[in-house]
Amino acid sequence: MSCFCTAQEEFYCEVLLLDETKLTLTTQQQGIKKSTKGSVVLDFVLDHVKLAETDFFGLRYCDRSHQTYWLDPSKTLSEHKDLIKKGPPYTLYFGVKFYAENPCKLKEEITRYQFFLQVKQDVLQGRIPCPLDISAQLAALAIQSELGDYDPYKHVSGYVSEYRFVPDQKEELEHAIEMIHKTVMGQIPSKAELSYLGIAKTLDMYGVDLHPVFGENQSEYFLGLTPIGVVVYKNKTQVGKYFWPRITKVHFKETQFELQVVGKDCTETSFFFKAPNKTACKHLWKCCIEHHTFFRMPENDGNTLTRKLSKFGSLGSKHRYSGKTAMQMGRDPSVSLPRPDLQVVRTRSKTYSKRTSQTTVTKTENGDPEEQRGKPSAPWDENAPQCGLYNTANQRTKSPKFLKARGRTPSAGSGKETSQNPRWSRSRGNTSSGSESETSTREHRKKRNRSRQENEMVDSGPQWEAVLCRQKERSQNDPNHRRSRHRSRSRSPDVQAKEQLWKHIHALLEISRYHFI
Repeated sequence: MSCFCTAQEEFYCEVLLLDETKLTLTTQQQGIKKSTKGSVVLDFVLDHVKLAETDFFGLRYCDRSHQTYWLDPSKTLSEHKDLIKKGPPYTLYFGVKFYAENPCKLKEEITRYQFFLQVKQDVLQGRIPCPLDISAQLAALAIQSELGDYDPYKHVSGYVSEYRFVPDQKEELEHAIEMIHKTVMGQIPSKAELSYLGIAKTLDMYGVDLHPVFGENQSEYFLGLTPIGVVVYKNKTQVGKYFWPRITKVHFKETQFELQVVGKDCTETSFFFKAPNKTACKHLWKCCIEHHTFFRMPENDGNTLTRKLSKFGSLGSKHRYSGKTAMQMGRDPSVSLPRPDLQVVRTRSKTYSKRTSQTTVTKTENGDPEEQRGKPSAPWDENAPQCGLYNTANQRTKSPKFLKARGRTPSAGSGKETSQNPRWSRSRGNTSSGSESETSTREHRKKRNRSRQENEMVDSGPQWEAVLCRQKERSQNDPNHRRSRHRSRSRSPDVQAKEQLWKHIHALLEISRYHFI
């Protein structure tokens, strides 16, 4: 019985880190079981990455419908039902949970490096869209951190194409990155990463955790949780912003989510949104509480306000953020930061094959770079493939020759395809123009078909007799069966074809003579 319980408690997990390396956590090596709390698992990861400013980070997992959740440090692994259902093995993703409003003020280089990796991943995956010129600046700083100063002997044309920085990366952008890389010489990796974060923090979607919701009349909205508050987007445009100090109530019931905000005139207004389902609504509620607590709470009032917010759940649902707030982390005297003896180990980024052919990028294909500035793509843009299974029914096209299963295939010489049913065309009578060319063409078709029918190749007398019977029946039943739409072509057979033709004719004569004898 004890062996069975031990097997049920075993846990095997792979944690994907921000530098794209993997950390394996098992029952045998680290003693982690399904009854282990999430905080223990998170501590193993934080120790491996050597982080001291820990409360900015967390572990995520996906359920079977690809909805992501944060691992709750206060709950056991077995209490995360959606995680357990997908394993074993189990997969967790380490990342930034709370984006610092100014990441350049983080105390340690290792923390800034992890933020740099997270933001670079966000830009690559389209979660932080940016104009072309800003993308080039960020990528050049990332290259500087990765490769160091530009060296014309090592960095030959096209070296940037081995790396990925933005979705649908174009050669035009890579050329701009190479040019800017030459201008940032002298910056060590930590300085380049600091410059990168200094630019990234100014982007509109930096640190925005988007959640799709519906408003009145089923209008589509996105609620974005940010370091400064909740941002509302409609039709890809920001239509509202509610700062954390003004949000006094966060509530959900079933699929309905409520934000209560105090205005400048001290009046409270409630804003209601509808989530796609109950699970998504509760997830939004929990994330909102955690962001509100982390960024809003003063140090001395944190516990009181946290308890107040945790009560506003559905059917007694409670959730409380148990970590330090941003203000507490900045004033914590127990940790002396930065640590002077800490060495930051950087991992090389994944590389790809270099561009083999230098293709010309035209303005018609990618737009004028000057026009693209200020027109970045957004994470809600639809870039799904427009072919194959993604086509709608009215977008799918069929070749006319497949519309009728019994239709004839046009000849190679005609260069046309027809979707008309041959039976219908015959029943409509003579629709020709009566020209001389059409008359000669019909006579030629009759002769050709007659020649085919009379010279049909067989292997024996009985087969020949059967062929004649079939031809006679078709002639009686359908006098027009010899008509054909195929356009004939005069071909000059070669010598070998002539010999085969004569052999075929002699064989037919012998068979005919045998049959009539």
